[in-house]
Amino acid sequence: MALITRGFRGRQRTEGPLGRIPPGQYATTEFPVLSAGPTPRLSFEEWRLTVANEHGREQSWNWEEFRSLPAEQVTVDIHCVTKWSKLDTLWEGVSVDTLLDTVGTGASYLLAHSYGGYTTNLPIEDVRDGKAWIAYGYAGEPLDPQHGGPARLLVPHLYFWKSAKWVERLELRTTDRSGFWESYGYHNYGDPWREQRYTGD
Repeated sequence: MALITRGFRGRQRTEGPLGRIPPGQYATTEFPVLSAGPTPRLSFEEWRLTVANEHGREQSWNWEEFRSLPAEQVTVDIHCVTKWSKLDTLWEGVSVDTLLDTVGTGASYLLAHSYGGYTTNLPIEDVRDGKAWIAYGYAGEPLDPQHGGPARLLVPHLYFWKSAKWVERLELRTTDRSGFWESYGYHNYGDPWREQRYTGD
């Protein structure tokens, strides 16, 4: 079986408002579940998030410490590489800016690591300046494990595989390194408006 799925046939498709659905996408009212492996089942006691800068400086939070950080609610549209888009999704979480400020960094790239071994790479400018969060709430409820709970990376302006589920570590780097799907032929950047689904797009 191929690791790269080039389409997902969901239900409840709609055309969506003009200008909010990227090329090749359709709007859905559902939230399809697509993962590269089994869903980790982490207790709040087990969960820990670490940010490591390019000089080896680290900052970690357990669940209680993480939840004490300033939180934001954001309403964003999300777009999956398998061609569904979901509009006006409501999330709650901590801005990645808040986390990076604790270690200081001049890094150009971020590699997100998840419980279970998944990774994805991003330019640092795509997680700075209010563009990304570590989200622990969705639609007013705690984030369900199948959608990445206890907490996941949320980078809504890129295809959703860049929003790593079950996030464990943010590694700041001076050089880029391909993540899981990127090493199997997905686009290194993943802009839905430019249809950057696969290498060469």
